[in-house]
Amino acid sequence: MSVDKTLAAVADVLARAQRILFVTGAGISVDSGLPTYRGIGGLYHDRLTDEGLTIEEALSGEMMATRPEIAWRYIAQIEASCRGAKPNAAHRLIAALEQEKALVCVLTQNVDGLHRAAGSRNVIEIHGTVHRLHCMSCGQGRRVEDYAGLSIPPECPRCGGILRPDVVLFGEALPELAIERLESVLSQGMDAVVSIGTTSVFPYIAGPVLWAARQGVPTIEINPGDTTVSAIVDHRLRMCAAEALPALWRRMHPAEPAEDRPL
Repeated sequence: MSVDKTLAAVADVLARAQRILFVTGAGISVDSGLPTYRGIGGLYHDRLTDEGLTIEEALSGEMMATRPEIAWRYIAQIEASCRGAKPNAAHRLIAALEQEKALVCVLTQNVDGLHRAAGSRNVIEIHGTVHRLHCMSCGQGRRVEDYAGLSIPPECPRCGGILRPDVVLFGEALPELAIERLESVLSQGMDAVVSIGTTSVFPYIAGPVLWAARQGVPTIEINPGDTTVSAIVDHRLRMCAAEALPALWRRMHPAEPAEDRPL
């Protein structure tokens, strides 16, 4: 099927759908200037850190507990790669769809906070966010816009303990509340599940697509490359998110003046 025909078919599915789950990975933030993930946004692809560690070892829960200065060195680099990034057209159009539909939910692997910055309210940050910190000793939490001015590792102003970001490190369990929210969303039924910019290697990311396929719910993938769910989805767009979403929006809103489009 040609790209134009696939775009038309996907636009038709989304126009009809009232309940949509978007599953997003690092690829959706590429056009915001963030590199795609392999460890830290591709910064450590197939090589070791300066300490001779794999990025999975450096960014593990065990490392944060025993050598927080090492874990924080690379967490700070994650935050630095996100700092100053703005939502792109894909983030904004997903948020705009939330205003039109009965239910739009975003399940994201990303810790950059760009979905919320774009205006999406129903967001499940399955890996957490770099913008919240909490003390590993007393539990006090705080929200930060960025890490500029923080000592590394930062100390708790209340007890002097070490702060850590509310992100899921390697070897740590997913947050129960996020899993419960996802289960609740799926239990309400979906009219479409859309995977964007993720390789879907984690079972909990591929899971909603597999669930939808079993239920006969239309499935869509937007990704320039092949992924673990490519063979099972109903529609594939080999495009980047910031190109695909505006093209779909125009087909879903053909009478909308260009100046009114939330691009």
